[in-house]
Amino acid sequence: MSEPVMTLYINITNTVGLSSDDLSVNMLHFHARAEGELFSGETVTDGVDTQIFKDGSFSLSARYMLEGTDFKGQKCRVFIENNGTTLLDCKPVIYTDSTALAFLMDRELYALGETDIESVIIRIYQKDQQQ
Repeated sequence: MSEPVMTLYINITNTVGLSSDDLSVNMLHFHARAEGELFSGETVTDGVDTQIFKDGSFSLSARYMLEGTDFKGQKCRVFIENNGTTLLDCKPVIYTDSTALAFLMDRELYALGETDIESVIIRIYQKDQQQ
């Protein structure tokens, strides 16, 4: 597999939710640190991952903004919206004010996540590099 565009290390800071008969909505607030050859930075404020379990189906939608440095050494911000139906089926979209990273706004991306008891790691890849 190719190198990720960026790797995000997620630390969940708070969880709120509701549930009823066939519905559960959880909002996971988190702090993230991004590492990669193209961009390194941290969330500006907590991001939120909204997870909905309804009638046996699942969806997630995470939104967050990172501030850091692009590969040319310029300070910038990156906004990520990551939508999916599992941690293995996520489609992130990236927006940025970095001229050097602007190409990411037009790329088809995919994300793979892994979890353990203490952390979540999300790796974002360019789809055309998927093997």
